[in-house]
Amino acid sequence: MTIEVKVPALPESVSDGVVVGWHKQPGESIRRDEALVDIETDKVVLEVPAPDDGVLESILMNDGDTVTADQVIGIISEGEMRAPQAQAVAAAAPASPANENPRQNIAMGPAARKLVAEHQVDPGQISGSGKDGRITKADVVDFVNRQAAEPAAVPEPVSAEPRLTPGLPEFDEDRPQKRVPMSRLRARIAERLLQATQTTAMLTTFNEVNMQPVMELRAKHKEAFEKSHGVKLGFMSFFVKASAEALKRHPDINASIDGDDIVYHGYCDIGIAIGTERGLVVPILRNAEYMTLAEIETYIVEFSEKARSAKLEMEDITGGTFTISNGGVFGSMLSTPILNPPQSAILGMHKIQERPVVENGKIVVRPIMYLALTYDHRIVDGGSAVTFLATIKDLLEEPASMLLDI
Repeated sequence: MTIEVKVPALPESVSDGVVVGWHKQPGESIRRDEALVDIETDKVVLEVPAPDDGVLESILMNDGDTVTADQVIGIISEGEMRAPQAQAVAAAAPASPANENPRQNIAMGPAARKLVAEHQVDPGQISGSGKDGRITKADVVDFVNRQAAEPAAVPEPVSAEPRLTPGLPEFDEDRPQKRVPMSRLRARIAERLLQATQTTAMLTTFNEVNMQPVMELRAKHKEAFEKSHGVKLGFMSFFVKASAEALKRHPDINASIDGDDIVYHGYCDIGIAIGTERGLVVPILRNAEYMTLAEIETYIVEFSEKARSAKLEMEDITGGTFTISNGGVFGSMLSTPILNPPQSAILGMHKIQERPVVENGKIVVRPIMYLALTYDHRIVDGGSAVTFLATIKDLLEEPASMLLDI
């Protein structure tokens, strides 16, 4: 008896996805609920588990193919798990010459398959050291290095013609290029950023904050905080608390446009921008105005781990009334963040740098961070934006008043 592997129901507003990697190859055994294939949408990566124990008989949709909900993408043969010897025979069996490329049926992981494509090598010449002869990433690297070390048997004659013909985009070995398709997430990010620049009246205002009070408070209590809550005390939780308080005082910053209406949100769902290898994602801290510093830090750590392992779910990244982006972790001194529609504002954090400032008529050195607030001028007036940013500055420079709610 065979079982069809189908694309699961896709999130609302998502019409299709792209197969990004099979965890098993034809002939390999699979257990129920074991990860079988990953499908990337323009929002999240869906991990499709095996519906039952058995053997993966065939893959109908390969890496890079576009798929839709409920589409059959593979076939599993139900029953007893195939013995390792049988798996090895199945993996070594030649593919049908009519329609299949034999290279596609060689057992290898996604990382190894990617290297094979990049270096344009024949996987049939590579000896697999993995289970049942599976080719690993290390096998491909070793094969490529050995090929590079071997001298060429016969040097090719030098052509009298120029290597590059003017006007033609020919390949130049001294000027290599690599063309890869844009991921669904990256395409969605590009679409939303372009939408923001074309459909909003973006303007950015700046301020600076003396981070010394926060840094002193953090240094004094970070060990006790971590021991008590099991999570490190970072700077982001202070900014989330300050933003939530400022949003309550300035409801127009916490609003959005819906058609001809302005929607004022009575809650603070704050998005935290997280950079990953696949692109930028913004998981949401819901009702951040009620969270403690420990709860904020815990959620941020959980979201970061899920984002970098592509485990974020739709409810993690849907909605949000305000966003915070921390370019300082990458060394950014100043930037103008782009809105995340339909939100009306986004706060940009930057690198903390010691600078000379004047206090009580004297020049002193303080750890200063530049803040940037980009806002939609259609619903947020300049005075409100400047006041909002000044409120965040005041709260961070007097963290005790913020934490004591005074």
